[in-house]
Amino acid sequence: MSRPPVNPAGAPSSPDEPRNSADHSTDGRPATVPAAARVVAFVAAAEATALLVAAAWYACELLSGSPALSFWGAVFTLGLLLAFSAWLFAVSVFLYRGYRWTRAAALVAQLFVLTIGVPAITSGLVLAGLAMVIPAVIAIVLLFSNKVINHAARTGSAPPAL
Repeated sequence: MSRPPVNPAGAPSSPDEPRNSADHSTDGRPATVPAAARVVAFVAAAEATALLVAAAWYACELLSGSPALSFWGAVFTLGLLLAFSAWLFAVSVFLYRGYRWTRAAALVAQLFVLTIGVPAITSGLVLAGLAMVIPAVIAIVLLFSNKVINHAARTGSAPPAL
């Protein structure tokens, strides 16, 4: 794969001077994050925080001696809550940075939220269900906007050869 040609007129006059750092980042992409990408990253971070709070509450209940059918099953559930929270925090941070893989991960997370939020609405927990469904729908719509698609186009760097 070849590199795109460099415009000699845009080259810095000295090696220490950055090339138009206000307009572009070091990899040539715009330095500002679109508002739509910020919203999706914020929704993912808020969901991760909610999962972390739920995990803390679950751990307190588990340590206080609440009855559980299986202690190790409850520990496993706690581990899943913590792992999913960490995963969502990573998705949020890397989506904000513009990595490509985060769009799919954020979409999967929002679909999981919808599978919990819609039954919550239909079972009578309308406010809790709407608190889950509305941000998830907004995030899904924004994930397919052109600004988020263009922003989340960064790929990871290649590993060093040796």
